[in-house]
Amino acid sequence: MTLTTDRTADRPTDRSTRSPEELREHVSHWGAELELAPAETIIEWAASTFGERFCITSSMGDAVLAHLASKVVPGVDVVFLDTGYHFIETIGTRDAVAATLDLNLITITPTQTVEQQDAAYGKELFRTDPDLCCKLRKVQPLADALDGYDAWATGLRRAETHNRVIAPVIGWDAKRGKVKVSPMARWSDEQVERYIAENGVLVNPLAYDGYPSIGCAPCTRRVAPGDDPRSGRWAGTNKTECGIHS
Repeated sequence: MTLTTDRTADRPTDRSTRSPEELREHVSHWGAELELAPAETIIEWAASTFGERFCITSSMGDAVLAHLASKVVPGVDVVFLDTGYHFIETIGTRDAVAATLDLNLITITPTQTVEQQDAAYGKELFRTDPDLCCKLRKVQPLADALDGYDAWATGLRRAETHNRVIAPVIGWDAKRGKVKVSPMARWSDEQVERYIAENGVLVNPLAYDGYPSIGCAPCTRRVAPGDDPRSGRWAGTNKTECGIHS
């Protein structure tokens, strides 16, 4: 794990691990309580409840969640997965976010480099077995990175795809044994665009070049206006998710 930038925050420093039962109690009580709360309130609750055992994740399609969190919780940990296959624009967005927002950007990488993975599994695993490639370069590295946290926040929104309609604001990530927070779950596309415009939020340049959903370069294509924003991800396959949110 490598640190892109390192800033300390005036946050609770309790690093003690809560039991799964205690964490699930937070979900059952606060899930309904915060369902209609503003995103900032949800983030504030997570930070005050979990202290340094709370982080957010960002794929750097835009910096909306990072911007929100850095205002509410200065110095908040922001985890970014560098798969080794990102567009240069995505890496540039990450670097710009680290340089301009009050947060602690943590870049994590898979155990194997792309070259090592090629040697072990054959070249272009993203073509021959995309599920395994995502597991090795996204799902497992994130699971390892989240070991030090009790709760993590995502930018999931119900408006993005039918698969995400049921995304709870405060949910239980059974696969990882964590509280999963989606502060923007109820946000519409229009709300996102308005927040970006009103706050001058950084956006990945590819978003304005036909890439409304940005993943790894080999597996992401431009999308025609009016088409499903995620239709450019793993185009030509039945795959719709990398496995992080499933």
